[in-house]
Amino acid sequence: MSALNNQETIINVIVTLENNQPIFSYTDENNNPRSGDVVMTENGLISYNLIDKTARGLAFVGAAFSTPFDSVIDQVQVVNNGSTLQLSDSDQVIGNTEFRLILSNSTPGFSSHLLLSPDPEVINRPS
Repeated sequence: MSALNNQETIINVIVTLENNQPIFSYTDENNNPRSGDVVMTENGLISYNLIDKTARGLAFVGAAFSTPFDSVIDQVQVVNNGSTLQLSDSDQVIGNTEFRLILSNSTPGFSSHLLLSPDPEVINRPS
């Protein structure tokens, strides 16, 4: 999938627990704070890398889109045993799409519960 893409954006998704509530934060590949949103101006790949600091065995299982048929994102793929979620964007559709990252956990007694992130957004703009 990467060979067809020009722009690559890597975002670290750090999940911690505070009073048993998941807290999501995002950094770039150099660990500088950033939002989970991405602006695309050409075709590319967006990789969300999970950094699980919850000790709950989190893993990506996919993404849920508010507008799944808008064609802003072309493909979603979970790789590296759930530690990376990749969004492929051909950037042929101008607009934005909101979504939530979906994670599973391996905590005994809660392993069937899924976790949703706050809304990141992909925004396609003309180059």
